[in-house]
Amino acid sequence: MAGFGDDFEKIVKGAFAPIYPVIAKQIVDKCKITKGNCIDVGCGSGPLSIMLAKITDLDIYALDISTKAIGLLKDKIETEDLSKRIKPMLNDAESMPFDDGFADLIVSRGSMFFWNDQAKAFKEIYRVLKPNGMAYIGCGFGTVELFEEVKKKMEEIDPQWDENRKKRLENDDASKIERIIKDEKIPIHEIIDEDSEYWIILKK
Repeated sequence: MAGFGDDFEKIVKGAFAPIYPVIAKQIVDKCKITKGNCIDVGCGSGPLSIMLAKITDLDIYALDISTKAIGLLKDKIETEDLSKRIKPMLNDAESMPFDDGFADLIVSRGSMFFWNDQAKAFKEIYRVLKPNGMAYIGCGFGTVELFEEVKKKMEEIDPQWDENRKKRLENDDASKIERIIKDEKIPIHEIIDEDSEYWIILKK
C-alpha cells in the first residue's frame, strides 16, 4: 500500500485488529474457496493474509509495493509459523507475475483506492483468476458494530478520519467502479455497497 509506515502499522495492530478475522471469515463464507492459490493484492503487513491462512488451506501470495510492508510481513509469518503458506512479494496490482488462470481466489482490502490504474488492475485480476475463481476486492470493517468501534478509536487519533474515508468513497463509488469494470468487459458477480462495507465480487 502506498505510504505504508509506522503509523499505519500501529493502526493495523490497534484499532483495525478486530476486523481482519471477521473479514476473512466473510470472504470464505461468501466465496466457498478454501484450497488452491490465493493472491492478496496490496497486502500491507499482511493481516488479512495471515487470517485467511489460519482458517483455510490456501497457498497465499501476498503482494505489496512497499518494501517496509513486505519486511514486516516476513517477520510476522516467521513468528506465526506460516512461511510455508504465505509468500510475500514486492509487486503492484497492475502487473502481477502470474500466468493466466493462476488464482482460485484474489482478495484485497483497502488498496484499491491507491492503485494508479484501476482499470488495468481489475483487468489483471480477471486475467489471473482461474475459471470459477473469485475476487473479493474493496474495503470493509466486518460489521456495523466493528465499524463504529474503529471509527471511535480512529477519530481519537484523527478527528477528520471518517470525513476523509467518505471522500475516498465518493471518488471511487460503486457506479464509477462498476463502469470501469464493465468497460473492460469483466462480468460483476456482486457489489456490496453499504456504509461500513464496500466490496466488488468477481467470478470468472
